[in-house]
Amino acid sequence: MSEFRPFSDLAPYAARPETSRGRQWPEPESATRSPYMRDRDRIIHCGAFRRMKHKTQVFVYHEGDYYRTRLTHSLEVAQIARSISRVLRLDEDLAEALALAHDLGHAPFGHAGEDALAAAMQPFGGFDHNAHSLRLVTKLEERYAAFDGLNLTWETLEGIVKHNGPLIGPLSKGEALPQAMAEFNAAFDLRLDTFASAEAQVAALADDIAYNNHDIDDGLRAGLFTIDQLRELPLVGRIFGDVMERHPGLEHSRLVNECVRRLITVMVDDALRETLRRVNALKVRSAEEVRICGQAIVAFSEEMRANDRAVKAFLFKNMYRHFKVNRMLSKAKRVIADLFGLLLAEPGVLPPRWAQLCDVPGSTRTARVVSDYIAGMTDRFALQEHRRLFAVEVDV
Repeated sequence: MSEFRPFSDLAPYAARPETSRGRQWPEPESATRSPYMRDRDRIIHCGAFRRMKHKTQVFVYHEGDYYRTRLTHSLEVAQIARSISRVLRLDEDLAEALALAHDLGHAPFGHAGEDALAAAMQPFGGFDHNAHSLRLVTKLEERYAAFDGLNLTWETLEGIVKHNGPLIGPLSKGEALPQAMAEFNAAFDLRLDTFASAEAQVAALADDIAYNNHDIDDGLRAGLFTIDQLRELPLVGRIFGDVMERHPGLEHSRLVNECVRRLITVMVDDALRETLRRVNALKVRSAEEVRICGQAIVAFSEEMRANDRAVKAFLFKNMYRHFKVNRMLSKAKRVIADLFGLLLAEPGVLPPRWAQLCDVPGSTRTARVVSDYIAGMTDRFALQEHRRLFAVEVDV
């Protein structure tokens, strides 16, 4: 490995750059960047990362410039992940790389788009955004002369596929392993029956913290629910009440920003305390012991997990299932279904580079190519492509 040693004070349970398991395709290491720094940089420079600018979380791109996109969300996750990793003395670059990569594989139109694509692909092996993230960074990105994908380190690939826990074995959720993961794992074993690194677990928890809080912000701005409704939640209501008491008459946007800032701080502090408690209780002394200790070590306390569930339930009812959101998502699902059906039946209307990857209409291979093509679309491009293919008065 490289002689570069960026940190000498990493915790014993941190992933150490100098002991990385390396890359699928061996490359000379950098004299100025650790392997995880290079992974982060490769992710930032890849096409899939740039396209997240026009992939939305809940709202579709034309509904307003203020709302979070996959890109701004990923940047928020990365900031939180680095902050947590710094206090825990983990490798910040690995945590940041995983935070930036965690949404690369999402289809357009948020979870509605993924649901529609998964339904369309059900006869052909299914669609899973984590599996598609893996396909992007190991196969679909075409930036290097010597290999497909980004040739990321083992630790980054491991974190991409199992940041939420083991995928096979007794500690998994028992769900079917996506085909793309099974195929890649046969060539480059990611130990799918163990937990991922502490850095990957930090990125996963930072994702939870970020999207809960920015969905509160976005939902209030969109008028989908009110502060009075939020005050019924235990933790969120307490924070809003405290700020309103200390700063009576505070302008609405300042009030929301102040409360969201405090809520993030409370959640991060809780995660730090609980993680250190688990590290000490489980006597975790190495990165390997993080993987085999039998449970996640980066987590919320039981009280914060209850608060987190309450926020998620509130957002599900009042935001993700709001009739205004449902109407747009219904349209989005129809766009995905229409595109998939047409392109599967007539792969000749795909751009030439994609069409030549297909075989006969309706086949599994053609379905996978069509799925990859649609999953890579931004919200805007998907709507434009739908108009080009289905509106007879639009020039192609």
